[in-house]
Amino acid sequence: MITKPEQGEIVSRDILDLLPHRYPFLMVDRVLSFEPMKSVHAIKSVSINEPFFQGHFPSYPVMPGVLILEALAQTGGIMVIKSLPPADTVGKIFLFTGMEKVRFRRPVFPGDQLHLHVTYERHKMMMWKTNGKAMVDGKVVAEGILTASIVPRED
Repeated sequence: MITKPEQGEIVSRDILDLLPHRYPFLMVDRVLSFEPMKSVHAIKSVSINEPFFQGHFPSYPVMPGVLILEALAQTGGIMVIKSLPPADTVGKIFLFTGMEKVRFRRPVFPGDQLHLHVTYERHKMMMWKTNGKAMVDGKVVAEGILTASIVPRED
């Protein structure tokens, strides 16, 4: 039985319309809540089938920290894209431009579910700053300030 998403939820098939990322680089499975220009809460279910676990590390699989940050950046991208009028994003792409005050607190293992919390900090023109926090079982695994820009696509 297929169930309809709850109010404010965005499911994977709709995420594909918002982000240009595809397997194996799409790091957001579902958005649980979203408030325009305020916050977004998404999840990424981490599976042993993730291709990066083949080499990071075969005998002790740990999700690379940079991919946790990428998941936060993609979550922030969803918040910004959903907050803007569609005309402001047509023919454009959201690119990661920087990160500050990044801290990795705990490793992320296969079977974990990453809860990705991103809040809006500020923007100027098409440069955006967000605050991201990734959590597993209510504990912070990574956090930082992420910046990105909306730029024209060069197809």
